[in-house]
This record gives sequence, C-alpha cells and structure tokens, in this order.
Amino acid sequence: MKIGILGTGFMGRLLARKLAAAGHHVKVANSRGPDSIAADVLETGACAATAEDALSGVDVAILSMPHTGFEKIRHLVAALPEQTVVIDISNYFPGRDGENPELEAGKVESEWVRDYFGRPITKAWNSIGMASFETKGRSKGQPGRIAIPVAGDRTRDREVALELIDDTGFDGFDAGTLADSWRQQPSSPVYITDLTYDEMGSALESAERDRLPRRRDLSAQVFAERVGERSSPDVETVVRIARALFM
Repeated sequence: MKIGILGTGFMGRLLARKLAAAGHHVKVANSRGPDSIAADVLETGACAATAEDALSGVDVAILSMPHTGFEKIRHLVAALPEQTVVIDISNYFPGRDGENPELEAGKVESEWVRDYFGRPITKAWNSIGMASFETKGRSKGQPGRIAIPVAGDRTRDREVALELIDDTGFDGFDAGTLADSWRQQPSSPVYITDLTYDEMGSALESAERDRLPRRRDLSAQVFAERVGERSSPDVETVVRIARALFM
C-alpha cells in the first residue's frame, strides 16, 4: 500500500520503519521539514517528504501526533479523497494538550477527531505502549502475541487497519464503530496492558466510561512519580502499573 505518515515522534518513527520493512511504500513528514527526519527512520525504505507530499496519492494516511498538531494539517486531511483510509493514533491528555471542552463534557475522542476533520477516520495503535510497540512485536501465530483494537465506522477502513497492524507485529482486533472507541481510550482495561487477542474482547466490554478520566489523571501522577525516580519505567513495570490501575 501507499502510506503517508504525519509525525516523527516515537510512534511515527516506529510505524515508518515497521511498515516500510513490511514492503509498503511509506512517505513520512513532520512539522520541521524532510531534512530534519533522522536517517534511522528511513533505513528500512521510507522516504522523507513534506506534509503535502506525504499525503499525495496515498491509500492510507496515518496521523501520529497529539491534538495540538491537528490545526496545521487540517486542510490537508480534509481534502483527501473519500476512499483514503485515515488512521488516527492520538490520545487526549489535558495536561499535555490543554483542556478540550467537548472532550471534557464526555464526547468520544475519535468522534471528535472525525468531526474536526470532517471525514471518516479510524482509531488504531493508540492503546499500545511505546516500549511494547518497539520490542514485543511477533510473527503471526506466535503464542502471546499482543492485540491492538481498531475502531471505525467503515468496514473497509477497519479491515485495512487490521492488515497493517498485523504487518507491524501484532494481532488486530475489530472493536467496532467509533461510538464504542472510548473503550480503547487512555485508562481503559485495554490501554497499555498488553493483552492477547483472546483477552481483548472481554476487556473492552469491561470498560467503565465514567471512570476513565479519573483513572487517566491518576495514572499520569503515578507514571510521573516513577519517571522522577529514574530515567523511565521499564516496559514490564509500565504493564504492571497499567494493569493494576485500569483492569
């Protein structure tokens, strides 16, 4: 597939590397221009591009940035052809992004993103921790392979996202429409808890919507304290804390 990725933070870099290594034609862009994209992002075959070029003629556009970066690329995403699959991997954290009144009032994050861009979007890769995404990918069929939920209002969009998740080393799990995507938002039972495909369905069903904001804010405090103690928690510590807080 022809894929454009906007954002070269940790997840954007890994997605560019993994998807290009899987044989996809990947173009990657950031807000600082193609010359600023590190060589290691491109070493598996991805190409550095401007944001405009990255989204030109692609089958899939991946938004790998916080909500604060949406304004600059809003016109580009809104102008994409209807059939282009747009995958948003962002999560809302008011301490980082500033408070969004609609989200604070309870609007589902993915539905807000859909309405912001005025086009269909699909939610994927938002529930996997960065360290787990980097180190825990496995070949299809291997025991213990981690699952990643996918939500979207168009069946074909979800199918494409599920295929790409498989290419990055994880099992995709069809989590239904955007209306239910709150079940994979931060602090839900499936968020950075590294569950398998067989565990994913019941964990999604067990999510309690009213408790998500409080748990999200509590987890931010807990992880900030852990980061303050040393450089950062190791991947298994992250999963243990997340399971204790969210499940």
